[in-house]
Amino acid sequence: MTTKPMTPEQEYDFYAQPENQKPQGPAVRRRPRLSDPVPVRFPPELLEQIRRAAEADDRSVSAWLRRAAEHELRRPA
Repeated sequence: MTTKPMTPEQEYDFYAQPENQKPQGPAVRRRPRLSDPVPVRFPPELLEQIRRAAEADDRSVSAWLRRAAEHELRRPA
């Protein structure tokens, strides 16, 4: 790995070399897997609003819904 700024073509050439394809640094642990899926149905209009909001936030619908649920759970009752 290098920290030198490169163009995409330079990156391709750099990583095409076998000596530049060796992992660097300690292994990175992945986040724990999510739990089982929870099927939820939404009225079509609400689902469309959710999809637009998720797209505006550059998130998946699932990620957007998880964030919304976390936000609601942090709110005082």
